[in-house]
Amino acid sequence: MTDDEIAKKLFLVLREMRCLVVLDDIWRINTWNILEIAFPNAETESTILLTTRNQAVATLPNRNAFLHKLQPLNENESWNLLEKKAISERADIDLGILTKKRELGMKMLRHCKGLPLAIIVLAGVLGRKNTIREWERVYVNVHEYISKGIGHEQEYEGVSQVLTLSYDDLPRSYLLETTKTWFGETMEDIARDCLSELVEKCLVQVGTSGSTGTIKTCRIHDLVRDMCLLKAKEESFLQINYSLQENEAANPFTSSTAAKAAQLGKIRRLAIYLDENADRLVSSRDETNGHVRSLSFFGLREWKPKSEKVLLSPLKDFKVLRVLKVEGLYKVEVELPSEIGNMVHLSYIDMVIPNVIKKMKQLRHLYLPLNYTTKDNLELSTLGHLQTLYNISSEYCDLRDVGRLTNLRKLRIRLSRSLQNLEEILKSTGNMLNRIRSLILDNKMNSGEEQAMQIVSSCWHIYKLELIGPIAELPKEFHNYPNLTKLVLVECVLKEDQMGILEKLPNLTTLRLGYNTFHENTKILVFSKGGFPSLQFLYVSSMNQITELRVEEGAMPSLCRLRITYCRGLMTLPDGLSYLTNLRKLTITGMPRELHHRIQEDGEDFYKIQHIPSLVIGEPYDDYDEYDAMMAR
Repeated sequence: MTDDEIAKKLFLVLREMRCLVVLDDIWRINTWNILEIAFPNAETESTILLTTRNQAVATLPNRNAFLHKLQPLNENESWNLLEKKAISERADIDLGILTKKRELGMKMLRHCKGLPLAIIVLAGVLGRKNTIREWERVYVNVHEYISKGIGHEQEYEGVSQVLTLSYDDLPRSYLLETTKTWFGETMEDIARDCLSELVEKCLVQVGTSGSTGTIKTCRIHDLVRDMCLLKAKEESFLQINYSLQENEAANPFTSSTAAKAAQLGKIRRLAIYLDENADRLVSSRDETNGHVRSLSFFGLREWKPKSEKVLLSPLKDFKVLRVLKVEGLYKVEVELPSEIGNMVHLSYIDMVIPNVIKKMKQLRHLYLPLNYTTKDNLELSTLGHLQTLYNISSEYCDLRDVGRLTNLRKLRIRLSRSLQNLEEILKSTGNMLNRIRSLILDNKMNSGEEQAMQIVSSCWHIYKLELIGPIAELPKEFHNYPNLTKLVLVECVLKEDQMGILEKLPNLTTLRLGYNTFHENTKILVFSKGGFPSLQFLYVSSMNQITELRVEEGAMPSLCRLRITYCRGLMTLPDGLSYLTNLRKLTITGMPRELHHRIQEDGEDFYKIQHIPSLVIGEPYDDYDEYDAMMAR
């Protein structure tokens, strides 16, 4: 649908139903002016809750509007929040020490002005400080930051001061440890530790987590971002250029954007957001870009360059570039300069590249486009530091080269043609594939099942495995894989008896069963007693031939999250859901309308799910022909 069609449909839904719509953090009047056409102003029982820090947005003329201005926390509320974050979860604490900490804490809280963000960040600073002396040192520093601030408007002065304090409280090892490896740790390992510490200090918020507790995505508060950008500018760490509609006359995206920005303070890291007025990514003029270490481009998904051949030709000026990211460029056919092969310091590339990467011996992470092709073989044997290799194909890559990459941990490979003497190749590399920890194998050949399983059998230390394409039978020794915790199966067309192999995986915590995982003759999916002993997350999606899910008592005893989507043949949920006493969240969406009716509160199957604390029931799906066409694409 177009934006207008979406707005019209939303308008009708809100007018005919009783809905609560939450729009969080609207900054500008213009933003609301764009959105308001989707919301009825009268003749509706729906309600909009809009949050903003701009009073002009909150007081827009509207006869149905009610303005609630949030009040800062009072003295006791502020202390309770600080204590909860910085003290309460500790072991028993001496009453005298607690009294002294409360005294110091109350003094510091005066500078937070009752703002929860400031209090939480202050708690992050204090959380790892056990002694009264350490708390006193923080208290002294709070006074110092009160005197200088970081230039924000008065309303957020307390937040700004505490954020600066928290920033300067970070250990200097953050800067030192990311330039070396020690005790066998890679820079990536150290970076993960630093990220975890930033989360503990409440400077970074976790967005989503992986099944093993790893941080997948994260975010920061906009005031934290403001502080980071200010510090980046002060220390010439990062330059961000982007275009705003209000400033079109002074559009920064001319052909010399990158070079001009790079010259400002000798910025080492450039992030550039392009709009439709840009004619290329970097300048073709004779500016010096020799000091830039990181170059990232965004906003290219809808961008069409005027001249594709010269699009990136000036990249040769960035001689010490370590990171190159061009988001969305996979839609454009680009001829890159051969000089890019001279960028020997590159350690991360996320874009289309020619066959010159063999010179980039420091390369650590290489993400090729999903359907990347090349006329010549891609030479990889010289990339001894490579840890991540995504979307290579057997059509242009020698598996011997992959086997020689002793630091490789993540691999996504597409089998597009048969590999000759695969068994000998695997033996000749000394089973180096055994070092792989995450494997995504996309079998594009109808006759490639045996070779796919040979590769899987050579990676028996993997933690994560994703199999795409026809694989009728899993390796017989599959249940002996000691570390396998996450498994994704799509279009495998497995035999029905393969469920017996899957349920014996002792450490499997996450299982995703996708489109055509099992053969079309498999109508009933049985989770038998004692099966999947460690499984916590189960996702079943687009398995159209399945008409029944059967859960026996004693199956999946650890399951805490279940998601079922777009299974057109499934008209009811299994009775055995009542056996899953640890199940905390059930998500149902895109299922036949009949099933959705049966699991409503007044439906005949609601008793099967009423014990589950969190139920997320989405919209039913009617047009499965359209869905089939989408899946075929």
